[in-house]
Amino acid sequence: MNILIVAATRQEIEPLLSKMDFCEQKFSHFFECRHNNNEITIHLTGVGMVITAIKTLYALSNHDYDLVFNAGICGSFNRNLEIGTVVNVVDDCFSELGAEDGEEFLSLSELGLDDGTAIYFDSSREGIDNYILNLLPKVNGITVNTVHGNEKSIDKVVSRFHPMVETMEGAAFMLACSTHFMPYAQIRSVSNYVERRNKDNWNIPLAIENLNKKVMEILNAF
Repeated sequence: MNILIVAATRQEIEPLLSKMDFCEQKFSHFFECRHNNNEITIHLTGVGMVITAIKTLYALSNHDYDLVFNAGICGSFNRNLEIGTVVNVVDDCFSELGAEDGEEFLSLSELGLDDGTAIYFDSSREGIDNYILNLLPKVNGITVNTVHGNEKSIDKVVSRFHPMVETMEGAAFMLACSTHFMPYAQIRSVSNYVERRNKDNWNIPLAIENLNKKVMEILNAF
């Protein structure tokens, strides 16, 4: 099986690189690995939705993969998700696309500019046959250019979308995979709660540790 793993930064996926049966770094952002007789490409895109969409599309256009994973950390709006929890983001969107009208936010659909198919993504029907992946909590998310850290903006986005998590790449990754009709899954680990920025409450090392353990379990289950 040929598998592509997309991550924003090396930090998020570093533990996985050392656990492959074989892993060769081709470029600063590109690794060719092998594990359990599966060919695994790890592609580092950089942070943000634009670069993620471009680099994921590039990778998919230049190689035939059987399925694709996005692995990374996320912030959680839901306090019932403990920090370090690994989730499967099955529903995601570009929450900032639209217009302001005073205090009101107008989506592209409300503006008559889009029917919604270009900003909302649902991977729940992808049907990747992996029992470890299927055991992960399924959550909905939003993808943003600027992570939320203001109480008023948090209240507004929660009221509009009722998201459980937020990332800076998720929906862009899903867009690229959908464009190629590629089976995919977005796997994220909670590193912090979405609130006024307070790094003392974050636990990025735990999130990365749990993320990489779970990704390895998923790979071992193929």
